Amino acid sequence: MPHYIYLVRHGEQQDAEHGLPDGPLSARGKRQAQLIAERLGGVPFTDAWHSPLQRAAETAEIIAGRLPSLTPVPSPLLFDCIPTGMAPETPAAYAPFFGAVTEEEIEAGRAQMDDAVAEFLQPRRGERHELLITHNFVIGWFVRAVLGAPDWRWISINQANCGLTVMLQKPGRPWTLVTHNDTGHLPVEMRTGLPDPLLY
Repeated sequence: MPHYIYLVRHGEQQDAEHGLPDGPLSARGKRQAQLIAERLGGVPFTDAWHSPLQRAAETAEIIAGRLPSLTPVPSPLLFDCIPTGMAPETPAAYAPFFGAVTEEEIEAGRAQMDDAVAEFLQPRRGERHELLITHNFVIGWFVRAVLGAPDWRWISINQANCGLTVMLQKPGRPWTLVTHNDTGHLPVEMRTGLPDPLLY
């Protein structure tokens, strides 16, 4: 039986441009969450989890408000994190990002994501439809893991706020990336959170 995982990045955070580590959703972020909830309306979800951070928890609350059968549960495995530092093959363009990251943060992030992959990508019995509401880097790590890409590539895999990524595993087969960062449910002016604007 198929096992689906639906990965959703949280909605736009209020005052995110000021560098606040966490906070409530902006008005646009709340609308993004409503739109992804409408997009997911026909999915027979069996489980849902979200990062405990406020921006993800609020996104989960809005989605659950539109999908009454859904009861998202907070999971520390979905916290925002940085799972690796600079590797020899990491392009130098990323060096400024890693300049302010401590070894302790990287060690904790890697341990978290190792546990997250072990928990969420393990084979399940029966047909499963699982929703994970989390953060850009976490989704990037899952996508990298499913594709078997080098560890450092997580930083180059970006998701829009409330973009949709779907992964599928069939019995006896490896995980497949069905769709990545689908923003078809978001009008152009709602497509935020990417390093470069997504205009189509």
